[in-house]
Amino acid sequence: MKAKIIGIISLIIILAVAGVIYFQYFFVFGEGVKAGELNYMVHKGYIFKTYEGKLIQSGFKGQSANGVATGIQSYEFQFSVTDKAVADSLMRCSGKQVELHYKEYINPLVWRGVSEFVVDSIIAVK
Repeated sequence: MKAKIIGIISLIIILAVAGVIYFQYFFVFGEGVKAGELNYMVHKGYIFKTYEGKLIQSGFKGQSANGVATGIQSYEFQFSVTDKAVADSLMRCSGKQVELHYKEYINPLVWRGVSEFVVDSIIAVK
């Protein structure tokens, strides 16, 4: 009887740990499309070589009391790429306007890249 209770408790603990690991590293929290100018795409890392990139999105900063835009701001979207074919295509698009589809994870994995955002496809290059 005691061994059965210990076995059930062990199974519950293992399932709980597996669930936490899944949700932290493999569950797709969100996905979407980002557009902007591709600043760079690099292949780097000490042990795990990953593809990392940066997209610059520009826009208007805000509005004054009379509704006039007060300035221009830029937003940097840093991302990782796991697919070598997508990364190679992006390496040839530096400085161009691109639309990228991405998946957002809660935490990055070292072999997937340093960012929570993982680009999985290129929608358009302008």
